[in-house]
Amino acid sequence: MSPFDQLLTRTRRDFLATSSCGLGTLALASLFQQDGLLAQESALPADPLATRKPHFAPKAERCIFIFLEGGPSQMDLFDPKPMLNKHDGQPLPDSLVGDQKFAFLQKDTATVMGTKRVFKKHGQCGMEMSDLLPHLSTCVDDIALIRSMHTTQFNHLPGQLMLNCGAPLLGRPSVGSWLTYGLGNTTQDLPSYVVMVSKGRGLPGGSSTWSSGFLPSSYSGVMFRNGASPVLNLENPAGISADMQAASLTALNDLNRLQHKHIGDPEITSRINSYELAFRMQSAAPELVDLSGESQATLDAYGINRVEPPIKSNLGGIGNFQIFSRHCLQARRMIERGVRFVNIIHASWDHHSNLDSQLAHNCLMVDQPITALLKDLKQRGLLDTTLVVWGSEFGRTALGENRPGNKSITGRDHHPGAFSLWMAGGGVKGGLTYGETDDFAWHVARDPVSVHDFHATILHLFGFDHKRLTYRFQGRDFRLTDVHGNLVPGLLA
Repeated sequence: MSPFDQLLTRTRRDFLATSSCGLGTLALASLFQQDGLLAQESALPADPLATRKPHFAPKAERCIFIFLEGGPSQMDLFDPKPMLNKHDGQPLPDSLVGDQKFAFLQKDTATVMGTKRVFKKHGQCGMEMSDLLPHLSTCVDDIALIRSMHTTQFNHLPGQLMLNCGAPLLGRPSVGSWLTYGLGNTTQDLPSYVVMVSKGRGLPGGSSTWSSGFLPSSYSGVMFRNGASPVLNLENPAGISADMQAASLTALNDLNRLQHKHIGDPEITSRINSYELAFRMQSAAPELVDLSGESQATLDAYGINRVEPPIKSNLGGIGNFQIFSRHCLQARRMIERGVRFVNIIHASWDHHSNLDSQLAHNCLMVDQPITALLKDLKQRGLLDTTLVVWGSEFGRTALGENRPGNKSITGRDHHPGAFSLWMAGGGVKGGLTYGETDDFAWHVARDPVSVHDFHATILHLFGFDHKRLTYRFQGRDFRLTDVHGNLVPGLLA
């Protein structure tokens, strides 16, 4: 008998018998959901940015995350290695290099590259820092320097996604999005999560590094451009008054609410909130980027009007000195006005060549304004509750870059096995140097900190157990740390 004939001759009893499993499964799932034994897709409040409480009392209330794309050379900035100069021009032992993969370096012929940098101890804690960071060296007693970071990624895009989103995959929420989802917003006139990007070479992943991923778009970072109009299309077109704009917004939101009542898509709620926020930002955003009310002493401390020294070429771009200074000062103004998470992004620190000149130029650009930011926050009583982070996707190799076709060796390749980053304020232990690497900064020798450990610690500072801050998507509870990560208690004050 053909399958078609079988369907025609099937009795009602046969149909119920074969369908009961599917119907019964649906009924059982419904009962489980009512009893709280089976989670539903994450439900959001009517206002997705309403202020919410974390799991326990937080140390940090806001974060300024300075992301320097490309992988700054840790042994030239934060992790002094005298053995580099002693073994300059010599190969590393095979037992050390092993089967590690590199982006461009030819490991069979690569040799150790020494450094011209001079390290000195600073502050009461005696933290060692490079001569390229003279300003930041005055803040070491407020800094927790992690020398034992490591990651699984050795290329830029997956590495950036890993550090910013907890996974080397597109479509995952960023750290700022997770914190905005967990805590909501404390200001009605500005976004909870703002991103500022210097010109430079640009990020390979672009907005994916500050995206809300599968979280509703209300939790995504809002990019502020450089200049007097920080957000595109924020100003009314000629001939459109404020009253006309308000009437249009009311009508548009009424239509969106009707559509939301009909289909229940949470993105419609995000859209309504975005329109209303944009309307309020029309007056708040221009005031935020207007620095005319700041004292001359503050402008000078951040280096707002400093002259950029000439350089023939630079991966990090030319003409960014004043822009980066403005970003640091604007970050302080944002957190004063209730912005929860601020990303300051500069690209690029990817020095496969011309390391000495280009790293020095980039450090000269960021050293003064970042230091001014730390001291300004501290003087205003904000550093204790504001977490400041300096980080990148990975570090650099002790071996010099010997890419085929290059006549000279003047840079370093990507290195995920061991690198440095630092945090300050927001409940971290100042004056701390955490972890160690071996003589060539090749492997972590003590107290390793993975990217997931780093994220778990950030969430803890904001009052969250990283295993409990979850969002149900496609039948699975996702979290920033995936199924990994451990709190690093040694970093906590």
